[in-house]
Amino acid sequence: MPNRRFADGEVVMGRWPGSVLYYEVQVTGYNDVTHLYTVKYKDGTELELKESDIRSQSSFKHRKSQSSSSSPSRRSASRSRSRSPGRPAKGRRRSSSQSRERKDDKKKTIQETNLVLLKLNENNTRRYNGEPDSTERNDASCKILEQKFKPDLEKERVLDQYSLHPRKEEKKKEEIYSEKKIFETVKTIEKPSRKTKELEFGGRIGTFAMIFFLPATVFYLLLLCKQDDPSLLNFPPLPALESLWETRVFGVFLLWFFLQALLYLLPIGKVVEGLPLSNGRKLQYRINGFYAFVLTAAAIGALLYFQFEFHYLYDHFMQFAVSAATFSMGLSIYLYVRSLKAPEEDLAPGGNSGYFVYDFFTGHELNPRIGSFDLKYFCELRPGLIGWVVINLAMLLAEMKIHNQTMPSLSMILVNSFQLLYVVDALWNEEAVLTTMDITHDGFGFMLAFGDLVWVPFVYSLQAFYLVNHPTAISWPAASAITILNCIGYYIFRSANSQKNKFRRNPADPKLAYLKVIPTATGKGLLVTGWWGFVRHPNYLGDIIMALAWSLPCGFNHILPYFYVIYFICLLIHREARDEHHCKKKYGLAWERYCQRVPYRIFPYIY
Repeated sequence: MPNRRFADGEVVMGRWPGSVLYYEVQVTGYNDVTHLYTVKYKDGTELELKESDIRSQSSFKHRKSQSSSSSPSRRSASRSRSRSPGRPAKGRRRSSSQSRERKDDKKKTIQETNLVLLKLNENNTRRYNGEPDSTERNDASCKILEQKFKPDLEKERVLDQYSLHPRKEEKKKEEIYSEKKIFETVKTIEKPSRKTKELEFGGRIGTFAMIFFLPATVFYLLLLCKQDDPSLLNFPPLPALESLWETRVFGVFLLWFFLQALLYLLPIGKVVEGLPLSNGRKLQYRINGFYAFVLTAAAIGALLYFQFEFHYLYDHFMQFAVSAATFSMGLSIYLYVRSLKAPEEDLAPGGNSGYFVYDFFTGHELNPRIGSFDLKYFCELRPGLIGWVVINLAMLLAEMKIHNQTMPSLSMILVNSFQLLYVVDALWNEEAVLTTMDITHDGFGFMLAFGDLVWVPFVYSLQAFYLVNHPTAISWPAASAITILNCIGYYIFRSANSQKNKFRRNPADPKLAYLKVIPTATGKGLLVTGWWGFVRHPNYLGDIIMALAWSLPCGFNHILPYFYVIYFICLLIHREARDEHHCKKKYGLAWERYCQRVPYRIFPYIY
């Protein structure tokens, strides 16, 4: 094994990739397998270099001293000759030496400019959803070029105006023109095209099909649950179209939606900043989801006290689902129309393809807001997630009424308790959602609107809806085992998400000093210890374990209650593939090193 030449912390000269220029860097690590040094430039950029691309500072200083030792005598001789006024030949030598110096200066300027172009290209290729450090470096580089070229460009403008170009200035004119073109190129690189080139979900055809397939799936599952034999192959009879709509039900849904919007606007809870956008700006969000849940629970308790019939929700469950789907479609159309007037920097990086159907489905605008009211953030946690708990409670009361029970069944209690814990946890840790892909990358379109307002409350409550018509008795030992399984999944899910969120918010937190990271070129680190050193997506593993615990109280008579588990596994594998693609594009070689260190994606020793 070759010996290591440079030690950690040593300041050396590193060659910038793709050029012949060396810059002062600090060695931060060494990979014994690839024999590459991790070095950090003065601007914070971290790259991996071969040993042949690194030199000690002493070798550069030695060359500099040699050149400087020979130059003073020449300069003094030149000065002594230039003081004699009657020596035209030597005067010409002086002017020629000055022109050589000017040429050297121009050559050095062009080299510096090429370095700026290389840096801007590097920053733009690794920019993911916009990074403030890249933007700051681009702005600073353009300002330096502006200050350097402005005098020459101003002089060029005056000469062009009065046609005062002497012949000896023709060559300089060409040099200034080339420098001006370089400056324009810098401006072009600074503002790259934000068009989405890689289409997901099957592209235009796939997203068009999913606009119809998702609502059909919801209605099919709900119709199956009311069947005496809810087998997936036992296709239910289609209800009459007029039975699927009732204006009063739609009014109740609108009342629920705007009640949650009102609670969102209450000036309670803290205000926090989200992650930086592509232009470096940070949006502010009010964190009061848990307070909204408590106030909603108090309102539900008051309605129960005055003997409000929550059985109404169960009797009109399909009509509520149709109302929610209709509202989500109307909201999606509004979101797309308003996004057509949004500036390009406000568009979603994954929903700006130029194709109507694709952008409508994935979401064209990243953070649509009405004043300070963030539509995507509001729908992510409030009406659908809290509505899920209300639906579960209505199913529990419906089971007691239909089967003349004084107490709900043990299976129904487990399902309600597990899912209530999940929702309360999400609202209590509301701030963590600001670092998820839904907020930072995905636009707000039909996919998220339908998912938040229809899929979450009406599909996630499938187990409770199933138990109303298909009661299942389980023993206390079985209930205890299922409870332990849910607790294991919840512990993995919560601890992994908390670890990730704290690290993203403040990597320098002393409480996280025990965690080891792999440095990346973006200035961020990849966790390789803790839960994120166990599998690449431990939060997904916890999700799947909890989903299984939610379905087990329904027994094994039919596969329908386990649809949620199957769907969840498929969803998370798809999300994991998206994460892998984005991370590989964002972190490059550092992500490959992380994958070698953590080979399993979701399931340890399996996948």
